[in-house]
Amino acid sequence: MKMLRNLLVCSVSLAIIFSASNVFAFLQPNVNLGFTSFLDGGPPAGPGHYISEYLQFYTADKLVDGPPGEVDATILMNQYIYQSDQVILGSAKWGLNVMLPIVSLDENSPALTDNGSGLGDLLVGPYLQWDPIMGEKGPLMLNRVEFQMIFPTGDYEKTKSLNQGSNHFSFNPYWAATVFLGPKATVSWRLHYLWNDENDDFMGSAKLEPGQAIHANFAMAYELMPKQLRLGLNGYFFEQISDTKVNGVDVGDDEKVFAIGPGLVYHFSQDSHLFLNAYFESSVEDRPEGDRYNLRFVHHF
Repeated sequence: MKMLRNLLVCSVSLAIIFSASNVFAFLQPNVNLGFTSFLDGGPPAGPGHYISEYLQFYTADKLVDGPPGEVDATILMNQYIYQSDQVILGSAKWGLNVMLPIVSLDENSPALTDNGSGLGDLLVGPYLQWDPIMGEKGPLMLNRVEFQMIFPTGDYEKTKSLNQGSNHFSFNPYWAATVFLGPKATVSWRLHYLWNDENDDFMGSAKLEPGQAIHANFAMAYELMPKQLRLGLNGYFFEQISDTKVNGVDVGDDEKVFAIGPGLVYHFSQDSHLFLNAYFESSVEDRPEGDRYNLRFVHHF
């Protein structure tokens, strides 16, 4: 069992995604850690079409519980959202989120190999967006439920340690909300559950089933310039809640990470928004530990 675990730890499997989108992991797929942050409970301009472009850089100088080495990833995440104006459940309106990343990987380790640059896995997420819960002085809460699916369309080579795709399907639903604490302060979160299907082409003829996990983004913001600038703190966590299996055998050593850092959102108008976020990781187990920097632009048509 110890020998099997060491072999697994030396094979780092990457798949960058949304709601996009995404995480450096030893055996887990990549999910949305830090891509979304402030005012996450609803689209900023109501029904219509949205395009979001994300540019994220992740750098890790330590692979905790793994081989020595350093890993960098640059991710260009391309996102399309359609928010309808059609009510289908109570006050909820349906919508659709589609994301596709382009990922460039670079490692510096004698134990790892990377798959260069290429496409990551496709994310498709139908969702329900509820109308704002209103108070006497304005909105109190916005919230949404999305049924995210991650399809194994990304580049993958089983001979490589670092890949853009995970080579297995994942179901990653979430609940996102923003609570208004007053005219200037907000708290937002996005809480995910992650279920992974089996990768049947892992390390020769082995079959890999990453364990289930919970993960979340969270953010607290304060409005400094009315309708223009909000500053605050943003963070994320990931915690695996069941063991990873190889050929049906539990291999243990579950992944875990916590990160926090500063961020801002600048509103050019009701239709155009720019987010800047930085995250510094700690409390890491069985995965890379590093820093993450995120730039996101959202436009409503």
